[in-house]
Amino acid sequence: MANTTLINRALIRLSGEDVRGFLQGLVTNDTSGNLPVWAALLSAQGKALFDFLIWGDGDDVLIDCERDAAGDLAKRLTLYRLRRAITIEREPDLCVHWAPEGDLGVVDPRLPDLGQRWLAPADAGAEGADARWQAHRLALGVTEGRAELGDGTTLWLECNAAELNGVSFTKGCYVGQENTARMNWRQKVNRRLVVVPLSEADEKRQVIAYPELGWSVEHRRTENVDAAAAPAWMREGLAAGS
Repeated sequence: MANTTLINRALIRLSGEDVRGFLQGLVTNDTSGNLPVWAALLSAQGKALFDFLIWGDGDDVLIDCERDAAGDLAKRLTLYRLRRAITIEREPDLCVHWAPEGDLGVVDPRLPDLGQRWLAPADAGAEGADARWQAHRLALGVTEGRAELGDGTTLWLECNAAELNGVSFTKGCYVGQENTARMNWRQKVNRRLVVVPLSEADEKRQVIAYPELGWSVEHRRTENVDAAAAPAWMREGLAAGS
């Protein structure tokens, strides 16, 4: 069996006083129900600072985030903690695992076609599944991480959060909620992150290019997104905003 460890992911463990309630007032998705969910921590303006998956582990919560952002995310959460009796620290004994199919773990909450995900100790061997995961994800038009979503530069709904189950419009307040809810109510998502073939790239709109995979991630106005070429999961959102 191929290595399933996503080496470029890390886990942050939150333990202590009502950690789900703590996150409920901060992140975009509902942490009170079934986990995992995909969510983000936003700026006050509703722009994505960090995206991650949230898992339950008994009374604790584990945040599955990109490894390079884990330290910054933990610091940001610590600022919001104030005097709550909550411990926020890296989880060294578990890793994030992925497979494109099978019955291990759970279906990715963003999109079933993304495959299966689970938490376990790392596989033996240095080579992880990150390259396979990235190719699989981009082929489905799904973006994640600061290199693709931007670092406080892209509104969360422009990251296709509604279409990929990354936001709750019924759970109540969280950081950046006001602008996010207003955009949804007015159906005013004027731009979107899209993954297009590199041969069709628009350098003025390009966020990042992956020449080895033949893809370009771009922040395009919705009228400049080819709905016929867009992934099926995105088309309804494009139609609603047109």
